[in-house]
Amino acid sequence: MSPIWHPFTQHGLQEPIPLVARAEGAAIHLADGRRLIDAISSWWVTTHGHSHPRIAKAIAEQATKLDQVIFAGWTHEPAENLARDLIALMPEPLAHVFFSDSGSTAVEVALKMALGFWHNRGEARHRILVMEHSYHGDTIGTMSVGARGVFNRAYEKLLFDVGTVPFPAAGTEQATLDALDQACRTQDIAAFIVEPLVLGAGGMLIYRPETLRAMRDICAHHGVLFIADEVMTGWGRTGTLLACEQAGVVPDILCLAKGITGGSLPLAVTLATPAIFEAHWSTDPAKQFFHSSSYTANPIACAAANANLAIWRDEPVQQRIDTLAARQAAMLAELAALPNLANPRQAGTIIALDVVDPAGTGYLSTIAPRLRESFRGAPVLLRPLGNTVYVMPPYCIDTADLAVLGQAIADAAESIRENP
Repeated sequence: MSPIWHPFTQHGLQEPIPLVARAEGAAIHLADGRRLIDAISSWWVTTHGHSHPRIAKAIAEQATKLDQVIFAGWTHEPAENLARDLIALMPEPLAHVFFSDSGSTAVEVALKMALGFWHNRGEARHRILVMEHSYHGDTIGTMSVGARGVFNRAYEKLLFDVGTVPFPAAGTEQATLDALDQACRTQDIAAFIVEPLVLGAGGMLIYRPETLRAMRDICAHHGVLFIADEVMTGWGRTGTLLACEQAGVVPDILCLAKGITGGSLPLAVTLATPAIFEAHWSTDPAKQFFHSSSYTANPIACAAANANLAIWRDEPVQQRIDTLAARQAAMLAELAALPNLANPRQAGTIIALDVVDPAGTGYLSTIAPRLRESFRGAPVLLRPLGNTVYVMPPYCIDTADLAVLGQAIADAAESIRENP
């Protein structure tokens, strides 16, 4: 037995853990020779495809120049170039870039920025508002602003109190907006954090851009900081570079990770407006922003991110996204016609359906192990969220592989229908 303790894995179920040997394009290759289609972009990170030549070349070249250096009070060219090009790519007035190394830490940084903003201004705003079913990471702060449940029940005593507004499901949007408006009237509210358009781990729940726009307007009206967690939704996943674009929204604080390096290396950034930065600008050392990690702005990771940005500039990435989204829409329509697949939904290159489970839905759905078992027998990497099956592939995936994915989902649903 391997000594490795895997994330989100119940080792007591003794499910097989395949050994991956290499990856290329939209596929991973196992040590036993099997080729699997990476239908989930290796946990939502791989955008242009595995082992992309331009990104791999940038990593190799940077590794021979500068591999790591302290970033507290020091800097280097890959980070400077990346910060400059990110600001040029992102909407105004996001003008300051803070580096970290994962989605969770990007959100932790955002929360600390928001609280530091009000503290340094001498205003007693310290409470965070969140959306029902949200997920922002697995560190203590990010668990606090995520949905409470099986993910964090054992650690509940460590989590801080937040205010929650209901998810704006179709037909309930006004109730969400009313709840947010009422909550923002409380004088101690510092910020509202939201996953724009799609709640990922919450079950690929999708809501309208108009609702996102209205939520941003409510926060602005009450002076509540608006944090957009685009760790998953950024880099084209919802059909545009940022999900916020579809709502005409610019947050006060923006979190990016996953696809920032094309999925090759860990890196994250938290972008902030001048007002957030200036609240920490002082001759008083006590007002500095107290956050860092050992690998902040790692030069090799920054080089990979710079190569990713060059791909976005030089290649028809948006065209690839549009083409993939159209193909997935056709695939979704075919799957939605099957008798026990329900609630079809799509946002850009993300599609999802729910396999009907009479015993209940959610992450611990009783059919989840059976879905995983079915997918293990197919040439696909699919990791359902309970009874929710979703497809979020690299943008380079071809029609043949999409057809195989569709068939694997159809076969798994049929197997469960025939043997309830």
